Amino acid sequence: MSEPSGSGLPLPDGVSQRTLRAGGRSVRIAEAGQGPLVVLLHGFPELAYSWRHQLAGLAAAGFHAVAPDMRGYGGSDSPEDAARYTIHHLVGDAVALIDALGEGPAVLAGHDWGSQVAWHTALMRPDRVRGVAGLSIPYRPRSPLNPLPAIRRGIGAGHYMLYFQTPGVAEAELERDVAASFRRLLNGTSGSAPYRAPVVPDGGGLLDLYPEPAVLPGWLSEDELSVYTAEFTRTGFTGGLNWYRNLDANWDLTAPYQKAAVQVPALYLAGEEDFVIKGADPARLESELRQWVPDLREMLLLPGCGHWIQQERPEEVTAALVAFARSLS
Repeated sequence: MSEPSGSGLPLPDGVSQRTLRAGGRSVRIAEAGQGPLVVLLHGFPELAYSWRHQLAGLAAAGFHAVAPDMRGYGGSDSPEDAARYTIHHLVGDAVALIDALGEGPAVLAGHDWGSQVAWHTALMRPDRVRGVAGLSIPYRPRSPLNPLPAIRRGIGAGHYMLYFQTPGVAEAELERDVAASFRRLLNGTSGSAPYRAPVVPDGGGLLDLYPEPAVLPGWLSEDELSVYTAEFTRTGFTGGLNWYRNLDANWDLTAPYQKAAVQVPALYLAGEEDFVIKGADPARLESELRQWVPDLREMLLLPGCGHWIQQERPEEVTAALVAFARSLS
């Protein structure tokens, strides 16, 4: 059962929006096309809108493309309890959405945190996944060390994931001027900006790393920026930040998957300037990825592209996803 969403986003022609029930939750989705199901999962701080280019492109190629606002974002349910944002909840949301659409198994593609959900859905429920595409974040098996203490020892207390742990701190910074926050974050971690390690300076905030740009990068218009500004002004950032506040819990919950590999066909895409992989040796990155994703069909790194790959380089990302999805037919 579905109903029209109460607040519409300015989506491309042919892309519609509705709210449905999946796993007992309200989920707002953007969708387009008919054919085999491709589900697109966004990251932080994004929306289904982040996949606007791919929704239209996949539909034109003969697929039913669906992008949800993830748990805690946009027009979807946002539980108040931070403990309800674990990887088990998020994988459960992906499976529930596939089931609610009644068209699975699906091809899953995820960006940033969405890639973690896509990888782990393929790991935990391969029966619901025909193939998985990870954008930005490669699949890595569960670490033998608890991640937060490891980050603190290896990088220091200023790492952005540690900065996000205390409720209210990052919210206060990012919500002070939502438009400025998005201008600085989206530009500062794109391929057009100089690389900066995501380590918050002592006594400062995350935005101190990313100066106010004189102009927006060419891939982002003022109208597009206003979509993020309006939605996050309405919802705040707590839902998305709660994903980070479950890193310890996720480490505990994934203990049964220690050294487990993702067995479904896979694709990995990233920008060469993405801070997530900046400085990594491509050959070593691919070798390690193939160790844990043995049916990796391709690893594609885009020169000059930063973190927001599906928005910075929409045509190349859409073409790669279409080719991958077609290869699974």
